[in-house]
Amino acid sequence: MADNLTLILFFPLLGGLILTLLPAAKPILLKFWANLVLGLNALWTISLLGSFDSGKDLQFVQRLPWIPSIGAEFFLGVDGYSILLVAMTAGVGFLASLASWNAIESRLKEFYATLLILQTCVTGVFLSMDAMLFFVFFEASLIPMFFLISIWGGEDRRRAAMKFLIYTISGSMLLLLGLILLHFEHTRQTGFATFSIPALWATQPAGDLAHWIFWLMFLGFAVKVPMAPFHTWLPDAHTEAPTAGSVYLASVMLKMGTYGFLRLVLPGVPEAVKSSNVLWWMSILALVAIVYGALVCLKQRDWKRLVAYSSVSHMGFCMLGIFAMNPAGISGSMLQQINHGISTGLLFLLVGLMYERRHTREISEYGGLFGPMPAFSLVFLLAVVSSMGLPPLNGFIGEVRILSGAFEMSVYWALWGGLGVVLTVAYLLWCYQRVSLGVTSEKNLRLPDLSLREWAVVLPLLLAAIGIGIHPQPVFQMLDRPVKHIMEKVRPGYYAQSN
Repeated sequence: MADNLTLILFFPLLGGLILTLLPAAKPILLKFWANLVLGLNALWTISLLGSFDSGKDLQFVQRLPWIPSIGAEFFLGVDGYSILLVAMTAGVGFLASLASWNAIESRLKEFYATLLILQTCVTGVFLSMDAMLFFVFFEASLIPMFFLISIWGGEDRRRAAMKFLIYTISGSMLLLLGLILLHFEHTRQTGFATFSIPALWATQPAGDLAHWIFWLMFLGFAVKVPMAPFHTWLPDAHTEAPTAGSVYLASVMLKMGTYGFLRLVLPGVPEAVKSSNVLWWMSILALVAIVYGALVCLKQRDWKRLVAYSSVSHMGFCMLGIFAMNPAGISGSMLQQINHGISTGLLFLLVGLMYERRHTREISEYGGLFGPMPAFSLVFLLAVVSSMGLPPLNGFIGEVRILSGAFEMSVYWALWGGLGVVLTVAYLLWCYQRVSLGVTSEKNLRLPDLSLREWAVVLPLLLAAIGIGIHPQPVFQMLDRPVKHIMEKVRPGYYAQSN
């Protein structure tokens, strides 16, 4: 029962259904119930890590017939990569809900029901081992996020929500075409119709068909990552979303794109991925995202928008590692996806806590917060160091692995990636200096420091950043087999040649 993925998947949805029966006139009860459900879900899901065997492949598998006529199944399972993302999704979901305790004042029942539905949808993406089931959850997650932005967002929320929906649905439709093409090719080769992801890995289409499938899936996942130039929905969505929405977007939903590349694209169409034309374009787009995102951060005056653009740069690093197509790059990308969820999620939470106090995100409105808010400033400093990729926190080892993998492919990849690291240090230090150092203005003199509830929100992410930074080996052990499986698909014989 403890490792029943179906129950883990639908537990938040069940909690949301019960929430709708609770009286709207009792806000404390609504908040308590939603946080209880997400808290129990987080404890339950994270406990799976203790029973996961990093020496085995797909685990806790559950398979049921779903749409037999097309070969679609209700097929759930996790490997070392997906279980880390599922655990992070559960933990971040609870922290985002807890951070919203005082931030959301209107339509509480609808807000928390939306969060619980979103939790199920995103978890379903990482648990699904059937491509059609994956797509259903991938697409369904857009709806609750759309409502989070459009109802509880900022002044320009409706435009940002519509832009988010149009971009992501457009990409999803192309993704669906790519999945259907891969499904038909598998049926043609084997005479057996299925959407099972492990079965689709064995298809390996070639020639023009492989490139068509690659580019269709690329466009679907590139919008979600997002890769430049498909990123323009992201800053608006992040800026206008409530804190919980921004945290979900940054920590979890962007990973749906990189997860799709590693779960479906690289193993599904390796011949297209290995072509020099594709590798050239992927490296250029990743490096442009790294440098462009960091340069734009240097020009931001809105604290939340700066953190939003930083995601473009950081996710560019993850994509660079993926298309380095070597163990260092791919494992570094997987780890850095987790690291980005921790550090950027923490930064968005901190921005949200300050917005509750001052109702402004303008960096110029702050300054000298170290005086009245020393605890907040210390946590903010650690979050900045984590996001910079400096030791001894979590971002360091991920960036080192990615740059090592990039160097193995091309010294120029590593040099441009290194420039991105320097620019990241520059804009984050610039931000920290103007927010926490200097003279404290009159408006900030009496700001309260972190409360007990706020400590409960930020401390788990802080401990995760420190723990991974000091001892990342357990995470790499969990990622070892998924990385080897991907390498066997894209570069057969790689490990034999290395030995």
